[in-house]
Amino acid sequence: MKVTKKGALGLGAVVVASAFVLSGCQASGDGGDTPAKGGTLTVWVDAERVDALKGAADAYTEKTGVKVDLVSKDNATIKDDFIQQVPTGEGPDVVMGAHDWLGELTTNGVVAPLELGDSAGDYLDVAIQAATYEGTVYMLPYAVENIAVLRNADLVPEAASSFDDMIAKGKAAGLTQPFVVEQGAEGNPYHLYPFQTAFGAPVFGTDASGSYDPTDLQLGSEGGYEFANWLSGQGRNGTGVFNTDIDGAIAKQAFLDGTAAFWLTGPWNVGSAVDAGINVAIDPIPSPTADAAQPFAGVKGFFLSAESKNKVAATDFLVNYLGTEDVQLDLFKAGNLLPALSAAAETASSDPIIAGFSKVGADAVPMPAIPAMGSVWQYWGVAQAAIINGEDPKATWEKLVSDVQGAIG
Repeated sequence: MKVTKKGALGLGAVVVASAFVLSGCQASGDGGDTPAKGGTLTVWVDAERVDALKGAADAYTEKTGVKVDLVSKDNATIKDDFIQQVPTGEGPDVVMGAHDWLGELTTNGVVAPLELGDSAGDYLDVAIQAATYEGTVYMLPYAVENIAVLRNADLVPEAASSFDDMIAKGKAAGLTQPFVVEQGAEGNPYHLYPFQTAFGAPVFGTDASGSYDPTDLQLGSEGGYEFANWLSGQGRNGTGVFNTDIDGAIAKQAFLDGTAAFWLTGPWNVGSAVDAGINVAIDPIPSPTADAAQPFAGVKGFFLSAESKNKVAATDFLVNYLGTEDVQLDLFKAGNLLPALSAAAETASSDPIIAGFSKVGADAVPMPAIPAMGSVWQYWGVAQAAIINGEDPKATWEKLVSDVQGAIG
């Protein structure tokens, strides 16, 4: 998706701000186009980020007279609570969440489109792609998360140029297990996706708007079968690089112990490696082909309730306050995830760890938010685990494609 970069407060933001200033009357009950001076916006956020938003909330109240009530919610229940409460009129005006909720949220009719205007150009491309569902933006993005390769730079001083080069470098360092990645008995396709995309086999194709198309299942493409064959060669009956006995804890310990030089994981594990005294470098994911290995990107942001009685004020708060560099950097400090706003991402990337993940994220693709993706997860990992464990790759992949097609209907 190509977006044109404009000033920090683009036309959409100006329109929102103007509408807010001109509408200083009591909130209406007909969809909320007239915010109230002295009214309240309720914003649901997770506990880790309440403090990061207090400054923006206070500034908004001082400027407009509208109180912003930040409500700490449990990550495990916030989405379901939102879906259940919005139709009753008891839910918040704004909720924090993940972009891959969008299919479920739009299907339930609980989120409203968000007018970013030209300010959309101030965000990382992948963040706007993820915030867009069926051609419409529904989310104000604040963070982008993806996996990358953590390298023990004391064991292997230079990044690998390819997957085979990574294994060769690890072996040259005297390691019998150069590379680890979380799998487990039921596989882990999230971590293997970069290698699958390197064979030209995304899960779904895209339509003219750039949105994922559930009718275009690319798992069954020629590239999908090429990936399955390659995966088989890296499994139990091949090199043994991939192993379903290696779960997240085992992969982590191997890297921390120095028995593995390369670890494919996310930013959530960097702290443990640094605390263990490892000289950590963040590298691009080495591809097994001539094409880039593209991981999934998960984007976090804020959604506008479809039943908010004050959509204009809520949009103003999102676009003109939460969409600023200072606030996005405050959120970055709270979670250590790459900011979605380009200016904030550039500032945060003065940290080489963040810069490394950002570089890998430039090739990342949004995790599909369409409901059909649920039918993929159900069978995907199990099929990959079977191939790693020696099952026939062609027959196993054929069954995966058939099962997913049947589940999608």
